[in-house]
Amino acid sequence: MRKKAYRATDVKNVELECLLSAAPEGPVWVGLDIGKFVIYVVIRWHHGHFERPWKVLNPSELELLAGILGKLGATRTMIVALESTGTYGDPLRARLAAHGLTVHRVGGKAASDYAEVFDGVPSQHDGKDAAILAELAAFGKSQPWPSRELSASDSDLTYWVNWLDAQQSVRMLWVGRLESLLARHWPEATRLLELTSVTLLRALAHYGGPAGLAADPEAAQRLARWGRRKLESTIIQKIIASAAQTAGASQNARDRQWLRQCATLALAAYRETQQARRQLQKLARNSEILQRQAQVVGAATACVLWVALGDPRDYPCPQAYRKAMGLNLKERSSGRHKGLLKITKRGPSSVRKWLYFSAMRQVKAGPVRRWHEAKKARDKNRGLGSLIAVARKLALALHVVAVKGVPFEPWRLFPGRSLARRNLQTSSVEPVGA
Repeated sequence: MRKKAYRATDVKNVELECLLSAAPEGPVWVGLDIGKFVIYVVIRWHHGHFERPWKVLNPSELELLAGILGKLGATRTMIVALESTGTYGDPLRARLAAHGLTVHRVGGKAASDYAEVFDGVPSQHDGKDAAILAELAAFGKSQPWPSRELSASDSDLTYWVNWLDAQQSVRMLWVGRLESLLARHWPEATRLLELTSVTLLRALAHYGGPAGLAADPEAAQRLARWGRRKLESTIIQKIIASAAQTAGASQNARDRQWLRQCATLALAAYRETQQARRQLQKLARNSEILQRQAQVVGAATACVLWVALGDPRDYPCPQAYRKAMGLNLKERSSGRHKGLLKITKRGPSSVRKWLYFSAMRQVKAGPVRRWHEAKKARDKNRGLGSLIAVARKLALALHVVAVKGVPFEPWRLFPGRSLARRNLQTSSVEPVGA
């Protein structure tokens, strides 16, 4: 290699005419390593030679870079390759699209694995990473990544999915604070009601602790009203009794104020999540694909899948759809974990989280529960593996339901014994010789 091959030149010092006069004919690939403050650019010519990196300030020199690449792309076929990490490159993608340039995406894992193959050294730095991206794009290891404006319906879906996810995180933050406070001042409360119970949150937001609830003569009526017929009178009496006889530490005025504020904020976040869910249900009615998937995993999860992965019809097969979620398997072939299978976790984490919750709902009843219990018993009462397996099956089912319009039947997730049982029942009612 050339000495100091990765020494960068400021993009404002690039003389495009001199570059083009010395450049060979043929296609060209450009690799961009995107950083928050600096972007490194490397050009690869068709015969395998590279130019030294260009250093571009982000965002002040983006238009200058887009103009240079636009002029270069006007003289020959050119592909601009980026990694699909973060959003720092989105402004540049929009400018490249405005200049009519072709933008491709290179997987971050592919770029990382290729580092030592590229120059014999496993180290990674900005200039080298940009050259690797250009090289992989030249080898055909990239995918088109055009910059598209979202439609009005997709913008609405994205907004409410993001709002739902943010408010769920806020809610769990305050619920976590409440857990520690109740463990100190009212540990019996979570034995009677779930920590996320709206009734418990409203009681804590109103009273600020067990002492205020125990002293209120109308506490039973309030709890019954907050419970909305779902709270039995015996549970109400137990809650009041536990508040009066709690073994928790006593509270001062500030303790009560802090607990009340935590409960109020957790309750407000819960109400925001409910509003977001209602909005997503309304939006899902406008799409046949979302309606089909909602019958399997619910409207909110279907909308999350659409926002994170796009239209399932864009995937050639169910396995490709599952792979985009990061639920495809990888095998450890050496070491202590030899032979163990794990999911790759390459896709959006939000998709796996929501699909995991859907799997938890599926295993509560029906044929999926029987399979889950049997698998859990084989795994020494560890249920994580079976839940992941159900989520992987759900990923395939969601693609089939959305693309082919096949009605969802839970027994089809694990059809072995269920199919045999169904065939037996069918044959038993048919006349002999049918």
